Amino acid sequence: MAESLVNAANRTIGESALEVGPFSYGLWRYTTPDVNKAQAILETALGSGMNLVDAADVYGFDWGGTGFGTVEELLGKVLAQAPQLRDQMVLATKGGIRPPIPYDSSATALRGACEDSMRRMGVDVIDVYQVHRPDMLTHPAEVAETLAALRDEGKIREAGVSNYTPDQVAALQAHLPFPLATTQPEYSAMHLDPLRDGTFDQAMALGIAPMAWSPLAGGRLATGDDVPPALLATLDELAAREGVDRSIISLAFVLAHPSAPICIVGTQTPERITGSLDALGVQLDRNDVYNIIEASEGVPLP
Repeated sequence: MAESLVNAANRTIGESALEVGPFSYGLWRYTTPDVNKAQAILETALGSGMNLVDAADVYGFDWGGTGFGTVEELLGKVLAQAPQLRDQMVLATKGGIRPPIPYDSSATALRGACEDSMRRMGVDVIDVYQVHRPDMLTHPAEVAETLAALRDEGKIREAGVSNYTPDQVAALQAHLPFPLATTQPEYSAMHLDPLRDGTFDQAMALGIAPMAWSPLAGGRLATGDDVPPALLATLDELAAREGVDRSIISLAFVLAHPSAPICIVGTQTPERITGSLDALGVQLDRNDVYNIIEASEGVPLP
């Protein structure tokens, strides 16, 4: 049997050498009004090895929440009643989206966003602070100066970006006195852009950890809705072979790239959180992964 490409090893992030699991727990849908339930969900994720917890100040604004900052506030309530959980996690959050502007990474706005996130979550340091989306109207030198100052002040340990192109990453990195730790692209069997646009290549060249968001394509790879028939057939065939469902094959696909992506899962169902770990035992060889890519793109590779 060919060696599996699925990388189940822990990842190391940034100069701080923060060790995290291959899965991150994403808080986009973390909007329950029940703090005890929220604590139980978080404990399940941490207990499953998802110690990289990924939030954003805008979470809660657009997924069943009541407004900007509500997810961070909920996490802050959980940490207030269970402070021991803070030491079990590598805490990441994001800032830079300011509805309805929509983006503002100017020095005043980005610093304010970071400090507001710290206040909402009740923490004295953010392990990985990420610019959520690029503000095309702020010079990368200004963004770099803000991130460097926050790091020098001990408010953040590492800095990263989300939804940046490789050129935007390079422009920011050129002004930073330390390496970026993370980049967050959308990546799944239905969204292969990081394979083609240089995102993963740059991550491997610079030692940046990719954090893949929407690995199930917004749930479509689980339900099968609007999935190309050839891709659905390929995933189902592999799922039958491996004795899992197609969502597990889809997660394993994300973990199979040599850039060692960290796969962000956001389900609020404890059984699905723990069930995600089944992907770590899936055997996907080079032929399997290329078959998924070809089925997704609808054309044979040259």
